[in-house]
Amino acid sequence: MTQTADCVFCAIVAGDAPATIVREWDDAIAILPRGGCTEGHVLVLPRVHVADAGTDPEVTGRTMVRAAELMAEHPNANIITSRGSAATQTVFHLHVHVIPREEGDGLPLPWTPQQTATKAGESR
Repeated sequence: MTQTADCVFCAIVAGDAPATIVREWDDAIAILPRGGCTEGHVLVLPRVHVADAGTDPEVTGRTMVRAAELMAEHPNANIITSRGSAATQTVFHLHVHVIPREEGDGLPLPWTPQQTATKAGESR
């Protein structure tokens, strides 16, 4: 499997860095993120180093299938991934967030009414 020496997610996949692994497949793993935003929040990482979802569509597709398998275990959830620092990517190894949701959980996303309400209440 292709890995990059200075990538923390490659080190996790290789077993060289600590992580709580919640599911494993031959092509991906799911781990608990540090400071998850909801109960059950996981990251799905491909076992090969791919910088982001736009770099290798085949790896991205397989990783999304694994994320969808986990999402199916929740009645409400988001699947989120980012490409590039302007899109909030901070670790440049493809990772897909599976974020279970509950009504009224208060987790604002940019396109949600909670985000709009927060912006409207800010003083300028």
